[in-house]
Parts: sequence; structure tokens; C-alpha cells
Amino acid sequence: MLKRGIEFILTMAFTALSYFLFDFFYKSNLSRIGDVIPPYAPAAAGIVLGIIFFFVVAHIISDEIIKRMENIETRLVKMSLKDLMASIFGIILGLAIANLIGMAISGYGVIGTSITVLLNIIFGFLGLRVARRKKDEIGGIGSLMDGVKENVRLKGGSVSGRPKILDTSVIIDGRILDILKTGFIEGKIIIPNFVLEELRHIADSADSLKRNRGRRGLDILNEIQKQTAVNVEIVDFSTKEQLEVDSKLLKMAEKIDAFVVTNDFNLNKVAEFQGVRVLNINELSNAIKPVVLPGEDMQVTVIKAGKEYGQGIAYLNDGTMIVVEGGNKFIGEQINVIVTSVLQTAAGRMIFTKKKD
Repeated sequence: MLKRGIEFILTMAFTALSYFLFDFFYKSNLSRIGDVIPPYAPAAAGIVLGIIFFFVVAHIISDEIIKRMENIETRLVKMSLKDLMASIFGIILGLAIANLIGMAISGYGVIGTSITVLLNIIFGFLGLRVARRKKDEIGGIGSLMDGVKENVRLKGGSVSGRPKILDTSVIIDGRILDILKTGFIEGKIIIPNFVLEELRHIADSADSLKRNRGRRGLDILNEIQKQTAVNVEIVDFSTKEQLEVDSKLLKMAEKIDAFVVTNDFNLNKVAEFQGVRVLNINELSNAIKPVVLPGEDMQVTVIKAGKEYGQGIAYLNDGTMIVVEGGNKFIGEQINVIVTSVLQTAAGRMIFTKKKD
């Protein structure tokens, strides 16, 4: 439909231009051409050339125009909202300056009009370039205004921030609910429709383990929606191509300039490669674990025997494993130990201790 519309407009413009050219030569009566050609000849020639243009050339030009429009659309979609707003502001400012100057020379006929059009092109382009280079300063003005609004915000009002899109895995995990209750995460919480559909599909699975995980995720989601301090919104998002849930998640985050909240290691790596910001719950959990130094005293309860001979295993409240040298003799007992070393692994942190004399 768009292609046909462009072809029609191009054909009408070409037909009108052809008619005006033929009519100009006809009325100028070069070599007394008007004596042998009837008055309707310019219009007939314009229509004939327009028909030829429509069937031979118009579709080629329209395809190129549509291709250019798609390229521009792709570039605009990839731009952040900050860049887009800065570009629009720069273009509007440049056009305003150009037209103010053009008002002074608008009375000079065709020459004045041509200069005004040229000024619009030049100042529009300059405004775009300057605004793109000064976008951080423009954003700084916006941040200052946000700060002023924050000072007069009513008690209990919402706090602004970049949107956070929740992944399926982080909803099932459940720790995001406790984090939201603490108020450390600001901004709108977005639940994509395809994530909700995946949760429903897991909850209907024939596998009992998957079914329980899906139902837990739906329960967590209901609890998140009940949090009055957090703005939760379910958003419909779809793409032309058939993509997996993780790919849709990253594409949505890139389009609306949002963070992805997850605990999926693979999704985290792919997001880093595509330049999408990720908030990983596991990384947060490791970051807030208490720091333990060699030589410190601890009181632990030995739970079971370790893999190596004589070792006992205990755990902190956050799940950190403690290996007690010679602790297999004190299983079920609470003992005082001294930290000998701390080992950080990909799976987490391990603390090695020995019984205090």
C-alpha cells in the first residue's frame, strides 16, 4: 500500500513537471512550433510520459525510497531516547533560527525563497550535529529539573528511574520480591507478555518439577503486583521475526532503553555482547555477602562430613559453605572456629576454618 502510494505521488509529480516543461516550450513558440502542434499537445505529452514513468521507473525509485526509510527507521529505533530527544531539539532549534533569518529576505522573490530553503537545510543539519554532541549537557539540564521535581514530590510518590524488565528465571527465583520490598530498585517494573505466557506454559507442564516452578513464579508475580511502592506494568511486545524469549527480552530492552533483571548466566553474557545493561541477582547476592578475613573467630554448627578425610561442613545464613578442618567429629554440634583462608569460586565463596583451641 505504501509502495503504491509513493509510486502514484512520484508519477503525478513527474507528469506535472513534464506538462509545465512542454507548455513552456509551446508558449515560447520556438521555431513557430505552435503553428503545427495543437494546444492540447503539452498535456497529452505529459500524460504519456507519466504513464511510461509509472510502469518503467516509478517502482525502482519507490523501492529505493522505502529502503532508505527502513534504514532510517532502524537507526532511529537503535537510538536511545536521550539521543532522539536531543536530535529533535537540535533540528527544531536550527529550523527556527533559519526561518527567523529567512523572514528578512523573504521579499526578494525566488532568490529569497531559495536562500530560505538553503538556510533551513544548513541550520537544521547544524542543529542536529550540535545537539548530538551536547546531549550530555542537555541531559544534565533534564536531571536538574528532575532534582527540582524530586524536592517538591509528595510523600509516598513514585521515584523515577530506568524501567526494569523481569526475566522468567528471576521471577521463579523469588529473591526479586524481597529486593523490591527493601526499596533498593527504583523505576517501573515491566513484565512482558511473552514472559507471562512462558510462566503459564511452565505452570501447565506435565513435569511436576516444572509445574511447581511455574506456579511459584506466578505466585511471586502476584505478590510483586501487590507492592504499592513499586509500579508494575504488563506490556505487550511482539516482533515481525520469530524469536526466542531471551532474544525478545533483549530486543525489548534495547528498544525502550531498559535494564534486564535476571540470574541467567548465558543471558547475561549475550546481553553484554549486544550492549544491553543487565542487573544480575546472583552478582548482587555475592556482592553483599559479609567479608571474612583470615584469623577471625566464628561460631558455626557442623552439618555433615566433607569430601576430604576429617573435614566437616557448615553454612552461613546466606548459604556460604564453611569447611572445618577436623570437623567430622563434631557433626550436629556448635563449635568455635578460626578462619584460615577464603576461596572465591565461580559457584560462590568457600571459607576454610579450623577448630579454635
